[in-house]
Amino acid sequence: MDALTGAWQWLTTAANWAGEKGVWHRLAEHVQISAVCLLLSCLVALPVALWLGHIGKGGALAVNLSNVGRAVPTFAVLVLLTLGPLGSQGEWPTVIALVLFAIPPLLTNAYLGIREADRDVVEAARGMGMSGPQLLLRVELPLAYPLLMTGLRSAAVQIVATATLAAMAGGGGLGRIITAGFGNYDTAQVVAGAVLVAALALAVEGVMVAVDRLCDPMRGRRRAPRSGRGSRARRGERDDHAVAVGGAA
Repeated sequence: MDALTGAWQWLTTAANWAGEKGVWHRLAEHVQISAVCLLLSCLVALPVALWLGHIGKGGALAVNLSNVGRAVPTFAVLVLLTLGPLGSQGEWPTVIALVLFAIPPLLTNAYLGIREADRDVVEAARGMGMSGPQLLLRVELPLAYPLLMTGLRSAAVQIVATATLAAMAGGGGLGRIITAGFGNYDTAQVVAGAVLVAALALAVEGVMVAVDRLCDPMRGRRRAPRSGRGSRARRGERDDHAVAVGGAA
């Protein structure tokens, strides 16, 4: 309880929020590096996953290779990069380590989302004369949206939580508050830094959920199938669904 009380006192002290070593500055650094890493991860993983899922070839190998990265601790990768030639290149060791850490959930979820799209709807859209790119962008991608966003939310939260390791390599972010607390043997500051990281991760999760609901291309069109209909009615629903998905993009 003393640590929690001390952490609350630290967080409510105005001096700890101002200046280059204050919370606001460290928070801005943390958000900046997290956003850069998430953007780079998406640029690397999503095009590959969507295309492999669309053509149905090589996806399993790519997913398995990306998942190998989960077996390697991010901190170990960061240490190796810091001790190597990139160690003198500022934030690059941290960025590379976090990008490698975020690629697996993005790649896996996007690929599975495309592959698990309702094949009846996909075939109905293909029968309507859609080309490959149209099929991917206007049918498969909207159907894969829930799994894709799940991977994106997971990657975003993981990056925010793990970006604290940047402080170990001399980088910025909220991790500097924690490492400074350890250096000063200030348990209250360490707990306060951990609370700030946890609060930021929860805030990012909330923002991603709101973005998910706001940008859902199938919002208002996802309906549970009704029982008691014949196969002809179900085929008609699939054709209508293909038309709805194609027009949603």
